[in-house]
Amino acid sequence: MSNHDYARSKLFIDGRWVDPAGTATIEVIDPATEQVCGSVPSGTEADVDAAVAAARRAFDPLITVDERRGRLDAVITAMERRLPDIAETITQEMGAPIRIAQSVQTRVPLAVARGFADALARYEFEERIANSLVLREPYGVVAAITPWNYPLYQVVAKVLPAIAAGCTVVLKPSNDAPLSVFEFVDALQDAGLPPGVVNLVSGPGRVIGERMAAHPEVDFVSFTGSTSVGSRVGELAGQSIKKVALELGGKSANVILAGADLDTAIKVGVGNAFLNGGQTCMAWTRMLVPLSRYSEALELVQAAVSKYSVGDPWDPGTRIGPSASEAQYQTVLGFIERAPQEGARLVAGGGQKVHDVGYYIAPTVFADVDPASELGQEEVFGPVLAVIPFRDTDEALDIANGTPYGLSGAVWAADDDTAIAFARQVQTGQLDINGGKYNPAAPFGGYKKSGIGRELGRIGFEEYLQIKSLQLP
Repeated sequence: MSNHDYARSKLFIDGRWVDPAGTATIEVIDPATEQVCGSVPSGTEADVDAAVAAARRAFDPLITVDERRGRLDAVITAMERRLPDIAETITQEMGAPIRIAQSVQTRVPLAVARGFADALARYEFEERIANSLVLREPYGVVAAITPWNYPLYQVVAKVLPAIAAGCTVVLKPSNDAPLSVFEFVDALQDAGLPPGVVNLVSGPGRVIGERMAAHPEVDFVSFTGSTSVGSRVGELAGQSIKKVALELGGKSANVILAGADLDTAIKVGVGNAFLNGGQTCMAWTRMLVPLSRYSEALELVQAAVSKYSVGDPWDPGTRIGPSASEAQYQTVLGFIERAPQEGARLVAGGGQKVHDVGYYIAPTVFADVDPASELGQEEVFGPVLAVIPFRDTDEALDIANGTPYGLSGAVWAADDDTAIAFARQVQTGQLDINGGKYNPAAPFGGYKKSGIGRELGRIGFEEYLQIKSLQLP
């Protein structure tokens, strides 16, 4: 278990750790023990204003590509040195099993960061189109608002492309998992970034996030979180006509077509549904299986789920830790309690208490889920899988597309061509084909209410660039 000192009393503004304008603090709760494990300042609008002013002073629209590369390389090097400590902090503050914290929660962000460095090294910032010289320039001051479920990854996906593009940043972490973000900013300080390039202000979303989104000196807001809050961010940003990128909720379908390798599709599908305790916007929370193989599929699902241990996140054998907060724990329990009222049949797990202390929920599976029900439509953000039968591919497609979301998913079929043909019709931002591997350079983002814009790789990097055309004589 970590022995770090998690009492953080200062904000990072203009290259220094400074006292906040107010004295209020936010306590961080360890979800495995339900005890306070740290604290961060509860900032004010005055702190946001100071951070935005610092970011504006630091912004140089004529920054060279070499300067950007130097900053980015220094940040990646400094961040990599701190990854072991950051992994322990993530386990402490949001309950991710240590094996997940040391791999997905920290090594994936490192791969993403290197992907941005590769994109920058290859990028052409100028091109000729007939008699026009088209320039791609840094967008300006970026407000980055990040969630608690993947605290380092979400920050890296916003801050590093901003640095690569030559932007400056004001960063607001989630109140539930801010401590690892403070450690990331320690790494930024180690990297020797010029003052004001990245600033950190923690505090309530209704104060800090709303001021950032509405601030007249912020040029671009990048937000990851719930669809309801994303709508509010877009509303505030729209008042001053600033750009927004929104990575929001999901209700992703894992579609297993007739002829697919059912055993592999279910094993991988259950893993993707329960990764990070189901606290993943791209989790495959709806498993669609042919009616002709429904009973067999449910038996395979139950067998796969039985291997998912729930317990102490510091135990290397644990696969599912606690929900990240009491509020999230109660939300997930509510979904589990209501599902049978709409006809869903519990086949694994349920809402029973797993441990006397901690926000633990057993991995839960419901069969016979009505696609139009709450469980078939709404994001749970916990270890709850809905299994839904379909009669033919037309019905499978209707179910897959039949939610307000379109973030992620998978298609399994007897051959890749069949899976790709089906995937082309699915209204979602990314789909794994017959177990295709995660690619940190591929663009990530959603259709419909799952968001606006893309993150990761070259295309995610381009979100932070503006385009200017010079018509030459």
